[in-house]
Amino acid sequence: MTERKGATLRLENGAEFRGFSFGYDSPTDGEVVFSTAMVGYPESLTDPSYSGQILCVTYPLIGNYGVPSEGFDENGISRNFESERIWVRGMVISNYSFDYSHWDAVKSLDQWLKEQKIPGIYGIDTRAVTQLLREKGSMLGMIVPDGVTKDFPVDDPNLENQIAKVSCKEIIEYGNGPKTVVMVDCGVKHNILRCFMQRGVKVVRVPWDFDFNTLEYDGLFISNGPGNPQFCNVTVANLRKAMQSDKPIFGICMGNQLLARAAGANTYKLKYGHRSHNQPARMVGTNKCVITSQNHGFAVDDTTLGPDWEPWFINMNDGTNEGIRHKSKPFFSVQFHPEASSGPTDTNFLFDEFISKL
Repeated sequence: MTERKGATLRLENGAEFRGFSFGYDSPTDGEVVFSTAMVGYPESLTDPSYSGQILCVTYPLIGNYGVPSEGFDENGISRNFESERIWVRGMVISNYSFDYSHWDAVKSLDQWLKEQKIPGIYGIDTRAVTQLLREKGSMLGMIVPDGVTKDFPVDDPNLENQIAKVSCKEIIEYGNGPKTVVMVDCGVKHNILRCFMQRGVKVVRVPWDFDFNTLEYDGLFISNGPGNPQFCNVTVANLRKAMQSDKPIFGICMGNQLLARAAGANTYKLKYGHRSHNQPARMVGTNKCVITSQNHGFAVDDTTLGPDWEPWFINMNDGTNEGIRHKSKPFFSVQFHPEASSGPTDTNFLFDEFISKL
């Protein structure tokens, strides 16, 4: 019988949920958000878009297939994860499986969290937590193991530049294809890199605040990333310069918000965000609907787009913007993740559409 140590999930509105500690034995705090994805915790935990957040996973059983091996391919891209480390500040789950079984697993989730110094709590009614967050909105919270004193106030990660924390610090090149894509790294997931490598292009990955207009390239890509897009005024200014030419521009997630801001539109914080594998989005002007993987807390106000721009996709659950495109130039972006990992791949064709315009 595994010895269990008590722990408490505390929210800033005073709500408390009792459970048991697993992973790293230490308190942590952050913005508590929920994801309804049924699988893919290794990918979610290493997604830089979760920087500053405590992730509550609604699927009841977590840990049963363990954690795959680390390692990098010939391009220096992680084989099984979405970055080189775990980015969530903490993990909240209902039932933790101490025993795991999977052909590719090399360690347990508990062991992995301990190695990366990430606290977790299990035995929580994650349905009740999720209902509260849906009603009240995402809020600050903390995981506190028994025997430790920690209380509010805590720093709000949305008031910090999370993108500066997760972006690369120097230029990195991948592949050697005939076409060159400059990738503005706001916290890129590695499966986006894999998608470009599969299509035979050269990728030049640059920091979020680098002036990519000084480089020669065939197309520009703006990646996903965490937090508030208002911190990226430098990136937006560089995008506006790039938009003076006709070179193709493609953005994903944070890239959608930054391209929209460069186009003169506004962004705003969603009540509780979109984090799941099953968000339906409709292509505007058609009856085509796609199932998407998403992870974002901010959105584009597409009513503030200029006359040269139009909404491209709309969320079928709440009507929020899921993509924009220029009416005449090859500039477009989506709020969801066409590369998924994990999740559905309905919109993987968007990479081909972008490559075809180079």
